[in-house]
Amino acid sequence: MKTVFVTVGTTSFDELIERVTSAEVTQELKSRGYERLVLQVGRGALLPAADSCSHLRLEAFRFKDSIAEDMRRADLVISHAGAGSCLEALGAGRPLLVVVNDRLMNNHQLELAAQLHADGHLLYCTCSTLTGTLRDMDLSALQPFQPGQPKNFANFLDKALGVK
Repeated sequence: MKTVFVTVGTTSFDELIERVTSAEVTQELKSRGYERLVLQVGRGALLPAADSCSHLRLEAFRFKDSIAEDMRRADLVISHAGAGSCLEALGAGRPLLVVVNDRLMNNHQLELAAQLHADGHLLYCTCSTLTGTLRDMDLSALQPFQPGQPKNFANFLDKALGVK
């Protein structure tokens, strides 16, 4: 069963959960052959019920000890732009669409998503452009992320966050 896994990490990103479960987005996912939508909703106020999605089989949970298996089983990962979530999805070798929370102040997430996109590793958008990005996405164009250079990534994060 072709699966989309959505994660917001430990944060609250209700706008993403609301958008990804909307009729418009679920219809787009269904038209691309996806049948199952698994949501990790974190601390958000929304925890959609299994029967709240008419186009896809829906499962939702707040937290697990590990989401590694959910990522490995996914045909597409949709994630917030947190560094940990991005690295976990890329490390699992899964196609990744990052949804930047453009309501955050001093949004370092946009810088991270833009750089990983420029390097060809992921696609990114905002909640308002999610449907169009899903409609136009070409996952075959994504380049595998080469793990094993944590120092380079740490340096990038330090620079992006203004730490060094």
